[in-house]
Amino acid sequence: MKALVLKEYFQFSIEEVEKPIPNPNDVLVRIKSTAICGSDIHGYDGTSGRRIPPIIMGHEASGQIESVGVEVTKWHPGDRVTFDSTIYPLDDWYTRRGWYNLSDNRRVVGVSCNEYKQNGTFAEYVSIPQHILYHISDSLSYDNAAITEPLAVALHGVSLTPIEIGDTVAIIGAGTIGLMVVGSIAQRGCSNIVVSDVSNERLDLAKKFGATHTVNPSKNALSKTCLLLTGSRGADSVFEAVGFQTTVTEAINSVRRGGVVTLLGNISTKVSIPLQQVVAEQIRLQGSCAIREEFSAALRLLEAKKIPTDLIISKRVPLEQAPELFARLHSGDPKLLKVILHP
Repeated sequence: MKALVLKEYFQFSIEEVEKPIPNPNDVLVRIKSTAICGSDIHGYDGTSGRRIPPIIMGHEASGQIESVGVEVTKWHPGDRVTFDSTIYPLDDWYTRRGWYNLSDNRRVVGVSCNEYKQNGTFAEYVSIPQHILYHISDSLSYDNAAITEPLAVALHGVSLTPIEIGDTVAIIGAGTIGLMVVGSIAQRGCSNIVVSDVSNERLDLAKKFGATHTVNPSKNALSKTCLLLTGSRGADSVFEAVGFQTTVTEAINSVRRGGVVTLLGNISTKVSIPLQQVVAEQIRLQGSCAIREEFSAALRLLEAKKIPTDLIISKRVPLEQAPELFARLHSGDPKLLKVILHP
């Protein structure tokens, strides 16, 4: 089969590789659409340490079942599907309690690290365990279905965060995950949804997803805007969807006493926190990892056209054009947000 292989950092090759053979409880999926994630960009340049070459990256995808393993009875060739990005065991302590995103020995599709290597979706086919598959309706295009995974990631962060009618909520970072957070909370009756990003184009897009206010930190601090909107209290909750020291610090500075900061971005391996401020103001800091049962909800939102995913799809190109698009995404091309590859 044809695959996009990361041979070395910054170096791709379109190659013919062996077609996967599904295990007894797996299905072979013919990839129709697969999206480039921000984490793939950090795998491309090696900063994440989670895509050690050689590796077939990619985990946001949709497709059609080609064949099934001998013990698969629920799924059939021709079924239209998408899937979670986390491959998790069914018999460990976390999974049995519903926290499969934290399970022991979990793997992420399209990741190669010191512990494991799991080839991903930048290829014509991928073998996927049946328990992470989801049906997609005929009304949902393969391109839009490929956005289910990042939307579910955003929904997981939202599900962990107490948000009430009338709240002021801030989101730092108007990339795909940040915009998915905005779209997810836009119908919750918040008084203010404030989005901060260095790109004015992304801020304009955030308004279309439901932001009531936008801030470019090169001109104004998010924390000042949140104070102005709330009688000097600060935001009730803040979603940090970047993962840098400066943005984590600004998230803490923007939330009110007793508020919640949900950390979704993880570009930096370590950041410092103002410990005395966090303790004295009883600020709750929490990480949000992957997805926990939000996939079905994400699909329902997409099928009901509640999230304007077409607005974030910048390009739809054949797999062969991926190296050029990776280079442009890595350079920060403001015209590109989500790129869909067609193997």
